[in-house]
Amino acid sequence: MSQGTNFVDYVKISCKSGNGGPGSAYLHRDKKTSMGGPAGGDGARGGHVIVRGNAQLWTLLHLKFKKHVFAGDGGAGGATMKSGKMGRDEILEVPLGTVAKDAETGEVLFEITEDGEEQIIMKGGKGGLGNSHFKSATHQTPRYAQPGLPGSEGWKILELKVLADVGLVGFPNAGKSTLLSVITAAKPEIGDYPFTTIVPNLGIVSYRGHQSFIMADIPGIIEGASDGKGLGFRFLRHIERNAVLLFMVPADTPRTIKEEYEILLSELTAYNPELLQKPKIIAITKTDLLDNELQKEMKKQLPKNIPSIFISSLANKGLMDLKDMLWKTINQ
Repeated sequence: MSQGTNFVDYVKISCKSGNGGPGSAYLHRDKKTSMGGPAGGDGARGGHVIVRGNAQLWTLLHLKFKKHVFAGDGGAGGATMKSGKMGRDEILEVPLGTVAKDAETGEVLFEITEDGEEQIIMKGGKGGLGNSHFKSATHQTPRYAQPGLPGSEGWKILELKVLADVGLVGFPNAGKSTLLSVITAAKPEIGDYPFTTIVPNLGIVSYRGHQSFIMADIPGIIEGASDGKGLGFRFLRHIERNAVLLFMVPADTPRTIKEEYEILLSELTAYNPELLQKPKIIAITKTDLLDNELQKEMKKQLPKNIPSIFISSLANKGLMDLKDMLWKTINQ
């Protein structure tokens, strides 16, 4: 499948939990007892719709065409105090970093962050009580039982926010995909045209002593992205779950490095001001085109309060120093 079709980070699903089973109004009868007391069992609860984290998944593609989800109804209570069969739970497996929302109100219900973590997105109806619960000294033969409560139904949204240690932030053609392909085993699409990357790509960066961290290549941002231009803010949400932001500015930018960094920062701030609190590093890319004198001049343009480094993915220049800087920042 092409890059644009096998990554899905948003699905809207109609969920219906199971109805609770009715309780039984059975009165005990056998060959030795003609007028026994109440012996009706309880109805079982209806099935839940459950969201479960799966570390092996990285996309919501498998749920893209699953528009309706139905859990099973609970079984009715039986004779001789037998409870009904529990309703079948419907389980939706999702990648880590998935946020569940109510489609009508937009309320965030929960977020899945651990492998195997389970959260109920739609609770099954409660089973009804059998007639044995209603026996009393003055009413010894109740001939009624509770009906089960109906399940819930509604539209829910599952939205994936990529979990990574480092997020690559930059304009199109800043060299983000090239860097990811050089220092990880990821194979993102690389081209000399804007918006080569149209979905996030993840890669594992090997570090000294068999250690590693995760790097995410976020699709290129353009000026006005927070207002919906270019790819808009559809992929800006993935930056929210990155521990460190690596701003990538090419050495051949028509602006100054400081101007380009400030434009990128303003787009992130317009989307979510809390992103300003994340640790930031500036990487000046494509520096194989620079001589030492030009590099010294460019250093004067850099923001003073942000760590920076000159790198070249093609020439393998400064990449180990970049890894050291990222590792130190991640673990601070």
